[in-house]
Parts: sequence; structure tokens; C-alpha cells
Amino acid sequence: MIAEVILNSNSKQLNRVFDYQIPEDLASKVRIGSRVLVPFANRKEPEEGFVVNIKEISSYQVKAIKQVDETEYISQENIELAKWIARRYFCNISDCIKLMLPPGTTTRVIENRVKEKSASFVYLKKDEEEIELAIESKQIKSDKQIRALHFLIENEDVLVADLEVFADVSRAVINTLVKNGYIEIIEKQVERNPFLHKVIQTDKDLVLTQEQEQAYQVIRDSMEDCFYSEFLLFGVTGSRKNRSIFATN
Repeated sequence: MIAEVILNSNSKQLNRVFDYQIPEDLASKVRIGSRVLVPFANRKEPEEGFVVNIKEISSYQVKAIKQVDETEYISQENIELAKWIARRYFCNISDCIKLMLPPGTTTRVIENRVKEKSASFVYLKKDEEEIELAIESKQIKSDKQIRALHFLIENEDVLVADLEVFADVSRAVINTLVKNGYIEIIEKQVERNPFLHKVIQTDKDLVLTQEQEQAYQVIRDSMEDCFYSEFLLFGVTGSRKNRSIFATN
């Protein structure tokens, strides 16, 4: 299979597709929208590119794709949108494709890209009855381990850090329970929330001045009488003439 690749370049001469062979070991990973590293000309370091099409054969003698970034790809719809933008505004397709990438991931150096945030969650590996039986039979003697298990029975899907705080146990206690097969720790991707700690103030009702109120009443009466007309508000810059307009909405 052959991938048509747009190189990540600002050069107008490179604003076209180049054919590259898809190696068998990458066949299941390369798709339209994939970010790939490919050899180009006589450059020592591979160039980054974006797969914009996949076809059966090429009429050129082609080189093979070196690497594919499985974590980052662009949908085929966005690829088509990028092509349209490039035609409409006479710019490079690669520049338009980069507009579709999440912030922090446009750099070519993979190690420097913003990565998805993940966190460690704790889950029970045994059911409640089996755990209670182990506690009653003294297989589990530690008060801290028992406290951690009871907390997990009542609160499934818990962060490791929360378990340490709310059950008042150390990471060593948690690791022991993992080792003994009672719980497991799983890394899960969590959604970033830029507004988590942001204080958003609610808007207050607008209080109009006497002159603003007069203008508002004239405009409102005209609208209520279904007599729509143009109004010209006089006032110096900064006198908040727009308040009279917003108050009618």
C-alpha cells in the first residue's frame, strides 16, 4: 500500500503530496490523517508529514515510512477541510492541517508535545463477600488494610491519592494489597478542565442612567407598537450608549 504524504513544511515547492510505501508492520497503524516520519531527499533526520490519502500503487520508486504517531491523527473530514482552506486562501496544506491539531501538539519533537493527562485509579479485584471472609478469618489483620478495603467497597473508582487521604493509609499499604491480589491500580486518561479552578462571576442587572432610560423607553415603545425604525444615540465615547440597546433585548 502507498500513502500520499504532505510534508510539514512552509516551502511552496513542497506543497504537494509525496508517495511513500507503508511497511507491513505499520499497515494496521497508518491511516488517512496519521502523523508520520518519512525520509526525504538526502536529509539525515526524517521529516514529519501527514497522510492525506492511501492507494494501491505508485508510479514512482518510493521510500518507506519510518514511523507513525499512533496517538495523534486527524479525521478525514478535517483533512478535506484543510485542503479546501489551502485552495481558498492560497496557503500550504500542511499549515492548514496544523490548525486541526490540539494546542500543544504542533511541535515536530514528539517528546515536547503536550500529552494526555492520566491518573492512577484503584479497583477491587475480589468481590465484597470474599474480602469480608478474609477479614473475618484473619487473613487480613492490618487495620489500615481493612480500612482501605472498606473504603473501596463503599467508593468504587477511586484515585490512589484520594484513597491515601480519606482512608488515612500510606502507599505502602496500598502496594501490599496490590501484591496480595485484593486490589489493582489502573492508569486512566482524564479530561483536562481549564475552568476547574476558575472563578466565574455572574452578570448583574444593568442599571440605566436617566438619559439611558429615556432612550430605552423610546426604543421599547416603538418596538411594542411594531413600528420599527432607526435610532441614533448621541453621546461621548465611553458614555455606555450600548446599555440602552442591550436593555431592549
